[in-house]
Amino acid sequence: MTGRQDELAHEQAVVDELYARLDELRSRARGRLRAVRREGPSGSPQNRSERDAFATLYEDRAAQLDAVEDRLAFGRLDLDEGTVRYVGRIGLTDDEQRSMLTDWRAPAAEAFYRATALRPAGVRRRRHLVTAGRKVTGVEDELLDLTGADDGDLDASSLSGEGALLAALATRRTGRMSDIVATIQAEQDRIIRSDLAGALVVQGGPGTGKTAVALHRAAYLLYAHRRTLEKAGVLLVGPSRSFLRYIDQVLPSLGETGVVSTTLGDLIPGITATAVDEGEAAEIKGRLLWADVVRRAVRARERVPEREVRFRLDGHSLVIRPRDVRDAIARARRTHKPHNEARTGFVRDMLARLAEQYQRADGGTLTPEDRAVVLEDLRSLREVRVALNLAWFPISPKKLVDDLLSRPHRLAEAAPELTAAERAAVLRAPWAPWTESDVPLLDEAAELLGEDDAVARAEQQSRAAERAEALAHARSVIASGAAAGAMIPVDAETLAERFATTGPRLTTAERAAADRAWTYGHVVVDEAQELSPMAWRMLARRVPTRSMTIVGDVAQTSSRAGARSWSAALTPVLGSGWRLEELTVSYRTPAEVADAAQRIAKAAGLPASPLTAAREVPGAIVDVPVADAAEVAARVAERAVALATELVGPDGAGRIAVVASDPAVAALRQAVGAALPAALGEAEAARLADQRREDEQVTVLAPRDVKGLEYDAVVLVEPTDIAHGPGGWSDLYVAMTRPTQRLVVVRATPLPDGFTG
Repeated sequence: MTGRQDELAHEQAVVDELYARLDELRSRARGRLRAVRREGPSGSPQNRSERDAFATLYEDRAAQLDAVEDRLAFGRLDLDEGTVRYVGRIGLTDDEQRSMLTDWRAPAAEAFYRATALRPAGVRRRRHLVTAGRKVTGVEDELLDLTGADDGDLDASSLSGEGALLAALATRRTGRMSDIVATIQAEQDRIIRSDLAGALVVQGGPGTGKTAVALHRAAYLLYAHRRTLEKAGVLLVGPSRSFLRYIDQVLPSLGETGVVSTTLGDLIPGITATAVDEGEAAEIKGRLLWADVVRRAVRARERVPEREVRFRLDGHSLVIRPRDVRDAIARARRTHKPHNEARTGFVRDMLARLAEQYQRADGGTLTPEDRAVVLEDLRSLREVRVALNLAWFPISPKKLVDDLLSRPHRLAEAAPELTAAERAAVLRAPWAPWTESDVPLLDEAAELLGEDDAVARAEQQSRAAERAEALAHARSVIASGAAAGAMIPVDAETLAERFATTGPRLTTAERAAADRAWTYGHVVVDEAQELSPMAWRMLARRVPTRSMTIVGDVAQTSSRAGARSWSAALTPVLGSGWRLEELTVSYRTPAEVADAAQRIAKAAGLPASPLTAAREVPGAIVDVPVADAAEVAARVAERAVALATELVGPDGAGRIAVVASDPAVAALRQAVGAALPAALGEAEAARLADQRREDEQVTVLAPRDVKGLEYDAVVLVEPTDIAHGPGGWSDLYVAMTRPTQRLVVVRATPLPDGFTG
């Protein structure tokens, strides 16, 4: 024990030194930030821009240093040549630039994850440091070179090599995903460090760490390819806002804060998709044929009038001829500009033709000044404006798609491929809430329409008004200063310009999130099996290099628009530019649950990946048959509160989910909520009831709402009903594989085939 205590004391001294260096660097970054801020907004625009850049740099550095506080150092490599290398969340050096801590992403740290006794890669011993806050509470050693087994400072009980991983898996859930940086396994590390080029698809069953791998890969790529990615940014697309909240601490804890995280429904600035298309409507809207449908809908707003339009200007009779409109439309289309942008050329062409008519009718040659007046008069005439708008109608993406989905004649005109029944399935009331399935259609429309020139003019007028307001404010500031005897050594225009240019400097992530047309250096997609072909088309538009990390499980596809085959989903969009990796070890799911899920998948014909559970949990499945269906809710509540009593703590740790088919969720939520006070006491029940939905420690959800999430225990209600619901057997496969400790099945109907061995 003395040797063991000496080891802990030694590691504590090293960790203390690392945290002291971290504190020193934090202090420097904050001091420099304060110094920049003290300079204030004065100086030339260039000086202000430079200060903003430095302020952003120091803010980012301070945020990074704050985020790595927990488990700053977690590993140590004892190398054959006798040197020792510590591995942690970020790299640290002393003032002489000597390495103190190696970033887990650096090539020098690779052996920490990949070295084995068969291929030790120059490593004699690998040590995991167990810490609580800044205190070292334990060490776990793996000897890769057995010639070191006679070291007197080693305790045989520490040579397992799996304790850190298993301890992390057994920890109660907190409602936030934790990074796995200290316990990355070799098959995961190989994928994380895979090359940036092309699209990497990571297929894996429940609990294999797909999401963790995707997030750590994003952090690794930002480290290894900083110059390539820092200006373009990285986009992370998740299945739901609750999922994004669940993972939102992982990347900052790995030292990265510049990733844009969003759902498909929120991908377009100014659009929030709050509704969900079910079944057939989602499948139809997801088809690639909508690229042609939207294109036809845009073309339908460019049409030749059936008859001439006559009008008078300054006593002259002029006419808008169908053949002139046809020629102007053809010329505008040849520019290959988006509809709203090409409209400017169409209008200019038509006004020029009408001006020529006017000149001939006037019997003379117009001077440039007179021609400009005639053109403006033509532009202002109501008859001309109406005729040209009818011929080439300026329209927004929202209006175009809403017309398509709410006006039967528009849809029939643009989508002849769809049957009458299919068109009826997607039609809805005008200006109904947008669904996630609508977003790729809106994006397609935005790409084909471009900016409305009328909108651009309005924005220009708005900017002019803002500048006039800033100028008036600047004049008042100068006048006030003069009245007080102060002298301001700039004129009002210069001061107004300073007001306009002073402000926060947007990060790459902030600029990217606000720009629909932004193209990223890399895109990460989680739960990717749910994406429709149109959604893939939308995402591919945002990454011209096709550099992507795509993670999912085609056996868990619940959307009818989703994929059952990666090849079928990706080849139409990415061609041959994608490669497949597979994760086969389930770290989260107890073996008994994983085996039952595999049997269910096989019986249902789901394309499930091979799955091997990493751990056994005795009694992981508890079957609770109920004789009368009327008693199911009471028995569910009883089991849920019993699990809450055992696993849920006031510290926020512990998560219990009741998962049931959609129609049953509301009644079960009420039953569980009513049962909590008697089991836990009024105060604890009130605390749980006051939690936000995304933070609930005891929750009742439908299968689609638990996708990508994990809980300590799950109460699965009537699995047969879930299997026959909208997501089918995939929903059941998802629901039963969420727990890390226990799956309790409450049912009044027989278990589905394959549930029991």
